[in-house]
Amino acid sequence: MKKFYFLSTCNTCQRILNHLDLDEDFELQDIKKILINSKDLEHLKTLSGSYESLFSKRAKLYKELGLKEKTLTDTDYKNYILEHYTFLKRPVLVLNDQLFVGNSPKVINSAKTALLNEK
Repeated sequence: MKKFYFLSTCNTCQRILNHLDLDEDFELQDIKKILINSKDLEHLKTLSGSYESLFSKRAKLYKELGLKEKTLTDTDYKNYILEHYTFLKRPVLVLNDQLFVGNSPKVINSAKTALLNEK
């Protein structure tokens, strides 16, 4: 599977998408227009090890809903991600059995290296 989950309205996601220069084999999914489904999220969880690692604690809704003060389970993280696109940490790049989540320079450089090694 080759897939890139992002927000088309996010400048950081757009910059990373341009930087990675993905080939036409990749499926691009704007998670605001096409919400992530349970099957795809389960696949991401299998690659990452937990739903929490896919969950964005920087989302405005995280603060607005007071989630920081709550003890969330992995099931809670899953349900919040499925409920609203803003809770999925982004961008997410799936390259076969490799997963790259977030926008840190380390993650993006690792993704770029993996893409170059695949060619």
